[in-house]
Amino acid sequence: MAKLVKKKKRPLGGLRSSSGGSSVETSPLRPVFVPKTPPCSNACPNETNIREIITTIAQTEESDRSYRESYEKAWNILTEKNPFPASCGRVCPHPCESECNRVHKDSAVGINNLERFIGDYAIENNFPLPKPVEELHPERVAVIGAGPAGLSCAYQLARKGYKVAVYEAFSKPGGMLRYGIPDYRLPLDILDKEISRIEDLGVEINCNQIIGKDISYENIQLNYDAIFVGIGAHKGKLLGIPNEEADNVYTGTEFLNNINSNQVVEVGNKVLVVGGGDTAIDAARVSVRLGADVTVVYRRTRNEMPAIEEEIVGAEEEGIKFEFLSAPVELIKNNGTVSTMKCQRMELGEPDESGRRRPVPIPDDYFTIDTTAIIAAISQEPDFDGLDHLHKGKDWIKADEKGRTELPDTYAGGDALDLGLATIAIYQGRKAAETIHNKFRNIELEKVDELPVIKHDKMLLSFYESKLRNEPLKISPEDRVDSLNKEITSTLTEEQAIEEAKRCMSCASCFDCGSCWSYCQDQAIIKPVIKYQTYKFKMDFCNGCKKCAENCPCGYIEMR
Repeated sequence: MAKLVKKKKRPLGGLRSSSGGSSVETSPLRPVFVPKTPPCSNACPNETNIREIITTIAQTEESDRSYRESYEKAWNILTEKNPFPASCGRVCPHPCESECNRVHKDSAVGINNLERFIGDYAIENNFPLPKPVEELHPERVAVIGAGPAGLSCAYQLARKGYKVAVYEAFSKPGGMLRYGIPDYRLPLDILDKEISRIEDLGVEINCNQIIGKDISYENIQLNYDAIFVGIGAHKGKLLGIPNEEADNVYTGTEFLNNINSNQVVEVGNKVLVVGGGDTAIDAARVSVRLGADVTVVYRRTRNEMPAIEEEIVGAEEEGIKFEFLSAPVELIKNNGTVSTMKCQRMELGEPDESGRRRPVPIPDDYFTIDTTAIIAAISQEPDFDGLDHLHKGKDWIKADEKGRTELPDTYAGGDALDLGLATIAIYQGRKAAETIHNKFRNIELEKVDELPVIKHDKMLLSFYESKLRNEPLKISPEDRVDSLNKEITSTLTEEQAIEEAKRCMSCASCFDCGSCWSYCQDQAIIKPVIKYQTYKFKMDFCNGCKKCAENCPCGYIEMR
């Protein structure tokens, strides 16, 4: 039974009257707004503020903004960390979406499609990248490699007021974004426009400059105060079996580089691609567009393929065949070129260090496949010619979490460290730029505590209306394979983008639904007059009933 006492002025969590007259014992707990990291941002390799970007669009009409103003605001948030939204919106495998809390309601928010929409809108409307600071610094930085890591580092340093010169071995900048991804996934005019904006900030890009050949590393050291190395992994590996030196045997990176450099590549009418990663699938789909019948040979099963699922499905739609649990053991030549590949059947054994089950050869179980060209897309590595001092033995460059190598004033990122996503390379370039700036300016950063991640079981999913995901249009497999540069997937329409943004549940961030205010019977919550401004608690009125926390759909309110 409730204890009756005379009502007094009380400390937080004491006794109060809830209905005039008598006083009752109340809970000592009080509501608190607790910021948390949404799972999408937590899963993003570049730590993109996804929630703020999407809710900026979703809340446009009630924020008294035009949609153009919201797109520009979202663009500025996005490009704080990534100067390639239109490119990443096309090629990133979007791990953010796999962790989206909306998966437990219906389906993930189309984060990647929204990023692409913002990136394309910015190109069409000539949005510039955020302006550099007015104060220019005397230090000069050299960047070796104009891939996503190098250009990200150069971009961030230019914004902070540094003069940056980029040295690129190939004839055009872009790295793997240009030379490792086919046009049907990433049109070169999109990439070119995003790179040109970085140049507009004053970044100097010098192409056809091979460090160690056209210019010595020592010369770079003499003329610059810091060096960032982002050379990428453009050197493909062969299979290590007899007769692979034949002219009709290519590595995956070599093949895609030649295609993206507009060179004529003769593959004939029956191509075998060895491997199960993105490079293998890209090489296979390009070969189909060259008119070949294509089979992908992979030593594990489809479940273990590391390639992006959408790309595997696309390959299947385009008629590409798969020979799973098979490994090449010998190439057989006829008149100087390989005409047949001998393979051995495999079975899956125990998991290896990657967590995937290890393929084990089945003794005396062999078969052959005829071919006119073979593309080995099993792995790739950086070419350290002229940069031998940056690594030891077969190791690649080693750098810490801030991008620092063992060498003084030398930093590194991207595929020069390990094969990874373009988004990871962009992050590593950005972090190295921050480290370089902090060292130059003698800035000591305070450690920031990580916020907890908000999970779906801490939210009220029933509050949200079920909504179908907005999907972009795709051209049919029959229409897409007749061209090397016909983009398969379109960008969301503006109407689709707005509707998709409204599917975001604003996890652990108030979106002014008013539930807490509606359920509070003690008028302990002050609702803001202006939409989306901060709600406030009147603790003297609160009796700790927990209704506000229990009915906060996004999990922003907790009782403590």
